[in-house]
Amino acid sequence: MSAAATAAPEEPAARKVFRYAFLVAETGFDPAQISDTYSLTVTPHIFEALYSYDYLARPVKAKPLTAAAMPEVSADFKTWTIKIQPGIYFTEHPAFKGQKRELVAADYIYSFKRFADPALKSPMWNTVDEWGVSGLAALRLSALNGKRAFNAKQPIEGLRALDRYTLQIKLDQPRPRLLEQLARSDLFGAVAWEVAEMYGRDTMEHPVGTGPFVLKEWRRSSRMVFEKNPGYRERFYDAEPNADDAEGQALAARFKGRRIPMIDRVEIAIIEESQPRWLSFLNREHDFLERLPPDFVNVAIPHGKLAPNLAKQGMQLSRVLAADSAFTFFNMEDPTVGGYSAEKVALRRALSLAIDVEGEIRRVRRGQAIIAQSLMLPHTSGYSASYKSSMGDYSPARANALLDLYGYVDRDGDGWRDMPDGSPLVIEVANQPDALSRQYDELWQRNLNAVRIKARFMHGKWPEQLKMARAGKLMLWYLGTVAAAPDGLPALQRLYGPQSGNQNLARFKHEEFDALYDRLQLMPDGPEREALFLQAKRIQAALMPMKTHVHRLVSDISQPWLIGYRRPLFRYDFWQYLDIDTARQPAAR
Repeated sequence: MSAAATAAPEEPAARKVFRYAFLVAETGFDPAQISDTYSLTVTPHIFEALYSYDYLARPVKAKPLTAAAMPEVSADFKTWTIKIQPGIYFTEHPAFKGQKRELVAADYIYSFKRFADPALKSPMWNTVDEWGVSGLAALRLSALNGKRAFNAKQPIEGLRALDRYTLQIKLDQPRPRLLEQLARSDLFGAVAWEVAEMYGRDTMEHPVGTGPFVLKEWRRSSRMVFEKNPGYRERFYDAEPNADDAEGQALAARFKGRRIPMIDRVEIAIIEESQPRWLSFLNREHDFLERLPPDFVNVAIPHGKLAPNLAKQGMQLSRVLAADSAFTFFNMEDPTVGGYSAEKVALRRALSLAIDVEGEIRRVRRGQAIIAQSLMLPHTSGYSASYKSSMGDYSPARANALLDLYGYVDRDGDGWRDMPDGSPLVIEVANQPDALSRQYDELWQRNLNAVRIKARFMHGKWPEQLKMARAGKLMLWYLGTVAAAPDGLPALQRLYGPQSGNQNLARFKHEEFDALYDRLQLMPDGPEREALFLQAKRIQAALMPMKTHVHRLVSDISQPWLIGYRRPLFRYDFWQYLDIDTARQPAAR
């Protein structure tokens, strides 16, 4: 008998399972119906847009994903023609009746049109509407007026399949940066019409795309499990870092040519409290800690470097100034803090001056942020590290003087300020019921006490608070935003009138600001466009419909066996670029 015949069979390779936790619950997985960060972290791993961003390039650069090449764009930026790669298939699903379902140009047309369907109430419709696709707004309006049911298959001039694999987009206005939208797999990945029609109103629970992962299990607000797509096409690690990027070059050398995805399974828990999330990582139940909780900064990264005891274990730190901000919006339709009269503006500006952002960074964020001067986000156009405004000022004395000047004084002798008409002045702060949020409550209480304003706190789960904010039922709320692309214009949607109730939770309506936004849409990048961003920033500081607090320094920590992680600057699309060294993992998990 030969040696080959007597050799023991090879052990099957250990499955590579990536485990981590979200600190806030998701809302669902239908791209046309979501806008929250955590759902938008999941969807780009299931759905695929025409383009993506190179995983390692800094500054970022777009590259084809399902497209066969970069788009052909007319000189006036109004006609975009895109070839799609043949041979890309949706994940197998009963909706396809046992047939392999190829991705074609018509699938993107259908997917873009879904945002216009009034029945879906897409929170991102205004974003798609701003593309100015010829005929799309009219298609939506016809359905809204009851003239006919919305039909995503109805032809329109602005979205056409020139052949099976060629998509043409025609716009009513120039859109020089449309490519940045077409690179958003979180929102603009292809959805198959068969699946959408099979599930109707339940599409949030049944995502089916062409991407590297498929949803296998979902316990809402508790647990999500994703498996590697068994039918995923041959796609290889081809990231291209800059020549002077040592970290990026090392990753590229290690993974160049590897087929992706490299891991088999992703398991995500929802752990809202900081301590159990930290302990789950320390106990090696999780491979990755996304956004180190502020409570543990001094323990884990003293002076901005990984603690020696963690470094000895082989853990790895990724720390960047994120393209994000944390801000408080004021509901401009609220009878207490809203409105455009001088005394209402004075109240909001006083509240801004009363907020001790340096104290927030020191006490709650443990130094992991910088003071923001405007709503513009780092790493995007419109942001300037040298720009300074009253947005970053802290002065209880000036706040008190403003309040006195505009009639917010104690009229009944109880020690608290009242409204100019004599009614009680009470600021209602929305927040979540977790330990970290309670630290922010304490800051709000301290800050408002310093200017003798009563505070009332309204706690609720994040998804429910978001619904109330969109409905205009919150006075103010402190939350964060993350850039999805290098263009700074989407940050201005937070104050753009037509976005009221969607991205514009402040419900701010201002003709000059809206006109600036519209001009910025049309202009190519350059000094003239930057000057308009500056005007928009000054309007924010003057009228204070939202107070931008900080831009965050984000610290992620990986276990020694997790290889290949690098925080994307924009949307959080990264699972397929990770590998796990199973030989270094604990024996039992």
